[in-house]
Amino acid sequence: MNATSFLYLFVGILLNAAAQLLLKAGTLKLGEVTLAPESLLQTLGSLATNGPIMGGLCLYGFSVLTWIAGLSRVDVSIAYPLLSLGYVVNAFAAYYLFGEAITWQKALAIGIILIGVYLLARS
Repeated sequence: MNATSFLYLFVGILLNAAAQLLLKAGTLKLGEVTLAPESLLQTLGSLATNGPIMGGLCLYGFSVLTWIAGLSRVDVSIAYPLLSLGYVVNAFAAYYLFGEAITWQKALAIGIILIGVYLLARS
């Protein structure tokens, strides 16, 4: 994998991770979201007027575009597992932004993910 290919994929991963963080920030404003049929229109209206939610959805769109550019250059069997880097980014970001815990099990899983991504990138 060359640097340009990796850059497209990594930017896509970062945009996707940022989108998740914005969606979480939006849900913190909204509270628990339900998809019950009787309140679905009200829920959709609340989502559509929530800045972080809409920002997260926009970032998803940009992440898809950069991901497609990356997939056009790299085998999907290599690219798709790289998405797990989003978990690593979000685990640390959620710790700093939302006070979510990083337990020893999460830290171990992050280490395993990083080793796996390294091995995949070298293959």
